[in-house]
Amino acid sequence: MNEEKKKLTLADRLAVVISTCGVGYLPIAPGTWGSLVGVAIYLVVFLLEYNFGIFLLHRGWLGPQLESWMYTVNLVLLLFLTLVGIAAATRASKIFNEKDPSRTVIDEVMGQLIVFLFIPLTTTWWLIAAGFLLFRLFDIWKPYPVHVLQDLPGGLGVCADDIVAGIYAGIALSVIYSLSFSF
Repeated sequence: MNEEKKKLTLADRLAVVISTCGVGYLPIAPGTWGSLVGVAIYLVVFLLEYNFGIFLLHRGWLGPQLESWMYTVNLVLLLFLTLVGIAAATRASKIFNEKDPSRTVIDEVMGQLIVFLFIPLTTTWWLIAAGFLLFRLFDIWKPYPVHVLQDLPGGLGVCADDIVAGIYAGIALSVIYSLSFSF
């Protein structure tokens, strides 16, 4: 293994760090830990955006369009993370010599973040917990076409199933959120 480590370039090492997100090497449930990293990123980004938005509101630089800007920033960040994540997962798959290494959890991070795009920006604990559980359900269950997407080549195959699982979970969370106003 030491010989293999010496052959890794800086780009290879960066791809491994990005693809494992600091939790991919955990021995138990690395995908669940990756999803929790996604939840943590969501909360940190939300709180930073919210506090920065309040600052801008107090300065009179931003009005009611604050939430719209926060959604836009989240979409751009997620697009960037998705592109970087697919590239990192492709490289990590070659390094680990596996099609979809369990150590690669960037796909769970991006799938989990997608879930929260389907509801208003919030830190409400039950919505965050429901979003987490729904994503894990769809990621493990893999209803059609989630399972089929794993056959795509490279990092796209690693990530595409989690992206669609995140969309399914986001739709389910949106329905739950909407129904919560009915009762």
